[in-house]
Amino acid sequence: MSVRYDVAGAVATVTIDRPDAMNAADTAVREGLHKAFERAADDADVRAVVLTGAGDRAFCVGQDLKELLPLYEANDPDFTGIVEGFNAVVTALAELPKPTVAAVNGAAAGAGASLAFACDFRIASPGASVSMAFSKIGLVPDSGGSWTLPRLVGTAKALELIMLSPTVKAQEALDLGLFTRLADDALGEATAFATQLAAGPTVAYGYIKRLVAFSQDHGLRESLALELDLQVEAGRTEDHVNAVRSFLAKEKPTFRGY
Repeated sequence: MSVRYDVAGAVATVTIDRPDAMNAADTAVREGLHKAFERAADDADVRAVVLTGAGDRAFCVGQDLKELLPLYEANDPDFTGIVEGFNAVVTALAELPKPTVAAVNGAAAGAGASLAFACDFRIASPGASVSMAFSKIGLVPDSGGSWTLPRLVGTAKALELIMLSPTVKAQEALDLGLFTRLADDALGEATAFATQLAAGPTVAYGYIKRLVAFSQDHGLRESLALELDLQVEAGRTEDHVNAVRSFLAKEKPTFRGY
């Protein structure tokens, strides 16, 4: 299988399992990721998700170019199906109503970098790197990179990273805000971090993700209206009611995700 799906406790780990190809994404990977993220979204026992790549060389180096050879041989490459496949993956990942953590264990390039950027958090090994890579072969960003990257580093820096496509090493990526933190064991640290998130108010986390995404292209009044709606919903959860009771009793709250 090109994508593994494993659950331990309340954390699902989704692994791109093509280490010999530096976890390049082909049709099987795209379809496997889409199914994995939908499965995680539907599983009430899963409260956080880790995305990583197998081995220690790469997180994901983007589209497997070997898969494109028949398109080039046709003399009129049409990337519609491939890009639509990545779009479905990134949408499912970004809209997961649960915290997501990328364990960037090596190179994240092209669509692989975009996948990492679509996660809520990124824990990287000291040997990790990111590169948008698209312009090096005369292409534009896909998989949401043109949307996520400016929101992480600002417009001017995003244009630099997209147009020049430098390889940004781990420490610089951390300084830019592309990575959340560095760890020698990126997967272990990401799993521990996801486990911590999974023990939190995951319903509220899902609402927070919706609010922040909504605010990117809506005005203050619309954002205030959505805050009102979601605050009412959050206020009705048992997690909130029990947390207030625990606070008043000077006890640590236990969140159950409903």
